[in-house]
Amino acid sequence: MRGLCLLLLCLGLGACAPAPSPAGAEVRVGSKKFTESVIIGEMVARLARDTGAHAVHRRELGGTTVLWEALRRGELDVYSEYTGTLRQELFAGRALKDDAALREALAAQGLGMSAPLGFNNTYALGMKEAEAERLGLRRISDLRHHPELRLGLSNEFMDRADGWPALRERYQLPQREVRGLDHDLAYRGLESGALQVTDLYSTDAEIAAYGLRVLEDDLKHFPAYDAVLLYREDWAARAPEVLASLRRLEGRISESGMVALNAQARLEHVAEGRVAAGFLSRELRVESEVRAEGLAWRLWRRTREHLFLVAVSLLASAGVAVPLGVLAAKRARLGRLVLGLASIIQTVPSLALLVFMIPLLGIGTRPAIVALFLYGLLPIVRNTAAGLAGIAADLRESAEALGLPPRARLWRIELPLAAPSLLAGLQTAAVINVGTATLGALIGAGGYGQPILTGIRLDDTGLILEGAVPAALMALAVSALFGGVERLVVPAGLRPSGSGPASSRGRW
Repeated sequence: MRGLCLLLLCLGLGACAPAPSPAGAEVRVGSKKFTESVIIGEMVARLARDTGAHAVHRRELGGTTVLWEALRRGELDVYSEYTGTLRQELFAGRALKDDAALREALAAQGLGMSAPLGFNNTYALGMKEAEAERLGLRRISDLRHHPELRLGLSNEFMDRADGWPALRERYQLPQREVRGLDHDLAYRGLESGALQVTDLYSTDAEIAAYGLRVLEDDLKHFPAYDAVLLYREDWAARAPEVLASLRRLEGRISESGMVALNAQARLEHVAEGRVAAGFLSRELRVESEVRAEGLAWRLWRRTREHLFLVAVSLLASAGVAVPLGVLAAKRARLGRLVLGLASIIQTVPSLALLVFMIPLLGIGTRPAIVALFLYGLLPIVRNTAAGLAGIAADLRESAEALGLPPRARLWRIELPLAAPSLLAGLQTAAVINVGTATLGALIGAGGYGQPILTGIRLDDTGLILEGAVPAALMALAVSALFGGVERLVVPAGLRPSGSGPASSRGRW
């Protein structure tokens, strides 16, 4: 056990540890999990670097709430937002009628807001042009007469204060077959016919590419969603020259221009960094270096990030779960409580658990590691307890007859006898963590989840495979690693029939 813990510690804190950040001032830029936000985030980061600042772009950090809380907590300095989202979602119920009132509400929280960047990216509902023409649908109110329509709406829109519930009430819409899904997958659903209506962003390049009809918001439900930059006032006071550089974006991005930029990234598969750099060069005469990482370097970097998450969380799980497993085996009543609590944690959806961690630990690797640590507890506790409980009574009696104290019996006899089951639990926890760690990219933890998320957003199968295949290979490698560990630390006579710790899992 000590050798195994040392191995995990070396993996987690040695080769896997992220490189330290460069010295100097740092501007932390955030972006949401959609292309437009990533492009603007790249623009902001490049303008900040143009002043000599060190800018870090935390890409694709999930939805509005994740970035808003990160900004308020001081984990981000600036990110792009929309005035409609601020009024209808983040300050819902405040009736902030104009930008002046909005700025006052933000200032009370130590935040500032730029002037609009020049385009309005409002919500809309849309459907295939041919389908809309066949049914005679031109306005959202026309949907009242077609309760049979299949709606697929983005998950965030399903629950927003300005989203589906309010829209349904305003228009008295009768549709009940409404599915929540990722925004980037909805267009494919429309194309395949699985969906008939979805929510759109008015600057989406797919509206024209897929031949969609935007239904008129005839009751004017959706407010203006002018793009702005939100920033921390304390950061702005420390870096006024950077803020001045960022303000050069104000009024410079037209709606048609933003549609074109989105089309470059989503339809032509131009990297967001190149899209942003091209815009800044044309419009602001700001030249910035565009460096494309090679596949080998990207894989190496993501592997280090992913292995760091898995190794550190597994080491922490083992350090807590093995003693809990011993306690569960020695104290039956307390053991049932421990196993029950671990089982409850295991039933919490992984994405929900990650989000729960954000108010406590912020964004990045810390909440991801804690979530993975919690997920690793159950298999290790259960297998440790089962392995100890499965030791034959005559062996226990022999150990007692030798006069060994309880601690010595545990370390010299009971844990070695339970080692096959314990290793099976560690193996299961490790494989679970490899898969679950891909979700850490949603909160800025990096790893193999980053190319998977980007690939889904850009409909790029190659990027999806760039994360999915290495994750599967890592899971196989982890399984093989524990098979080798078992052969090293478990005497041949104690190994279960079959190959490796996985063969013992079914007995428990």
